[in-house]
Amino acid sequence: MEDGAAPGRPRREHHRLRSFFSGLLVVVGCVLVPLGLVAAWTADLLGDTDRYVRTVKPLASDPDVQAAVANRVTDAVMDHIDLPTLLEDVAPEQRPLVEKALGKLGGSLEGALASFVHDRAQDVVGSPAFETVWTDANRAVHTSLDRALTGDQDGAVKIEADTVTIDLAPVVERVKERLVDSGLTAAGKIPEVHTDFTVLRSDDIGKARTGFALLQALGVWLPVIAVLCVAGGVLLAVRRRRALVASALGFAVAAVVLGIALTVFRTVYLNALPASVSPAAAGSVYDTLIRFLRTSVRVCAVLGVLVALAAWLSGPGRPAVLARGLWRSGITATRSTADRAGMRLGPVGGFVRRFRTWIVWILVAGAALAFVLWPHPTGWVVIGLALALLLALAVTDFLADGDEEHAP
Repeated sequence: MEDGAAPGRPRREHHRLRSFFSGLLVVVGCVLVPLGLVAAWTADLLGDTDRYVRTVKPLASDPDVQAAVANRVTDAVMDHIDLPTLLEDVAPEQRPLVEKALGKLGGSLEGALASFVHDRAQDVVGSPAFETVWTDANRAVHTSLDRALTGDQDGAVKIEADTVTIDLAPVVERVKERLVDSGLTAAGKIPEVHTDFTVLRSDDIGKARTGFALLQALGVWLPVIAVLCVAGGVLLAVRRRRALVASALGFAVAAVVLGIALTVFRTVYLNALPASVSPAAAGSVYDTLIRFLRTSVRVCAVLGVLVALAAWLSGPGRPAVLARGLWRSGITATRSTADRAGMRLGPVGGFVRRFRTWIVWILVAGAALAFVLWPHPTGWVVIGLALALLLALAVTDFLADGDEEHAP
C-alpha cells in the first residue's frame, strides 16, 4: 500500500507548492490594484497639463468655489480700503449723498461697503472672464503644483504649513477695475494685493510627499505589475478557471475598497479643515481632482465582475451549463427560422465553422485591445465593449450553426 501511495506524494506536494505561490501572486496583485490606480491617476494628472486643466476647468463655474473666491477677494480688498479716507476723497457737499447711498445697503457704512465690494467680486467670478483667468492660471501653475506635491517649493503654487494655495491677485485686479468703474475711485489706489485660495489642505501633506512622488514615478508600471501578478497567479494555479474567478472578484473588491477609502477620506479631510477654508468649496475641489480616479475604480470593479462572470459561465457547473444551453438553443432556433425563410450563407458558414475557435479568440483579443487602447475608459465603455463582444459571438455562433452535411 505504501508503494502505491508513494508516487502520489510528490505530486500532492507539487500541487500545494503551486497553489501557495499562485495564491501569493493573486493576493499581491490585488493589494497592488489600489496603489496602481492611484499611481496611474497621479502620473496622469501631474504629467499631462492639458488633462489637468480639463479636470479643474469646471471649478470655475462651481457655485461653492465662486462663493469662496468672492469672499476671499472681498476680505482682501476690504483690508486695503479705509472708510474715512474714502469719504475724504468725496466732495464735502456729496458726502451726505454717498453715506445715504451706502446706508441703503443696510447695516453700518463698513458693512454696506463690504457688501458693495462683495457684489462686484461676485460679478467678476460669475463672468466668463473668471473662467479664462482660472484656466490660464491653472495651466501656468501646473508644473508648480507638481513641485508642491513632490516637495519642490518653486512656483506660483506653494505649499506652506501643509497647505497648497493659488494666488488670486489677477482676480483682485479685476475686482478693483469693477469698483473703479462703479464709481469707487478710491479702489484704484489699492496696491497690488496677493491673497490665496486653498486648493489642498492637510496636516499629512508634508508626510505624504515622498510617497506621492514615488507613486508619480511608478506611473502606469504599477498597474501593469498588478495585472501581471494576478495573471501569473492564475496561470500557476492547479484549477485555473476557479483561480480566474477568485482573482477577478478580488480585483473588483480591491477597487471597491479604494472607492470606499476615497469617500471616507473625503469626510475626514473636510472635518479637519480650519474655519478659514470653505468646506463646500474644498469638497468641490476634492471631488473634481479625484473624479477620474473614481472613474478608474468603477472601471476596475465592472471589469473584474465581467471577467469573473465569463469564467464562471465557461465552467462545468450546472447553472453555467444551463446558461450555455439556453444560449445555444436561442442561436439554433434563430438559425432554423432563417433557413426556413430561405437564407443561405454559401461558403461563409463552412469557413466560420472550420475556424470558429480562432475567430472567437480574435474577437476576445480585439475587445481586450480596444479596452487597452481606449483613452480613459469608463464603466459604461467596459459594459459597451462586453455587449459588443457578446453580439459578435452570437453572430459567429449563428454563422457556424448547422449540420456539416449541409455545408457547401
